[in-house]
Amino acid sequence: MLVWIRFLTRLLNTWFAAPVDALMRAVHIEPTYPRHPIGTTLTEELLVFFLLIAFFLIARFTLSVEKPGKVQHLAEMVHEFVDDQSQQVTGRSESPFLPLLTALVLYILLCNLFGLLPGLETPTANPAVPLGFAICAFVYYNWNGLRTQGPIGYAKHFMGPAWWIAPLMFPIEIISHLARILSLTVRLFANMLASDLITIIFFSMVPLALPIVGLGLHLFVAVIQAYIFMLLTMIYLGEATAQHSEHH
Repeated sequence: MLVWIRFLTRLLNTWFAAPVDALMRAVHIEPTYPRHPIGTTLTEELLVFFLLIAFFLIARFTLSVEKPGKVQHLAEMVHEFVDDQSQQVTGRSESPFLPLLTALVLYILLCNLFGLLPGLETPTANPAVPLGFAICAFVYYNWNGLRTQGPIGYAKHFMGPAWWIAPLMFPIEIISHLARILSLTVRLFANMLASDLITIIFFSMVPLALPIVGLGLHLFVAVIQAYIFMLLTMIYLGEATAQHSEHH
């Protein structure tokens, strides 16, 4: 697998190194390695992206009421799980946020699982990847808050329970919301980096049972962190789209 990842990375750099370098320079970032600016992390992310696209396309075009296939069963299990969690957190069944939440948890989970393959680094152990997820979640829940309640209604979420403490609460709420980007990023990045390091330590030990323990631990952390990221995004969406009276 490592050989294929490296091969695909070299291929991507052969085809796209020049435009990627130009794009980075356009935003005043000088590429560290101009001849190969694309790393294995991006290659792994692209593999996850195309894998999920293929999964959803197969599930869509093989839908059957009478004879559901394995892919449909798996898709339904994921949908029911995310919907159940969303209903418990936001109080809504068949929430309009399900497509993003489902894609988010599956994408993070598959990225996390790359660490189970010998020689491969977990994409989410690179801080840029969790930061991208965190910014996506931050923009999405705030946009939905503005869309569902309007600017004035959404602004009331930041004002506190009484008008006379609004000047104090508003800057505190703004800072706390911006801090969510940092907390989402650091939580996922730090846990997956630590899990990678622990897995490497276990693999450096000779007895076969020890690497298996390390892989089991990494699998557990990968699943839990994907779930926590999805759950926190649900909570933020629930808070952003709740009525002001419900929010307080």
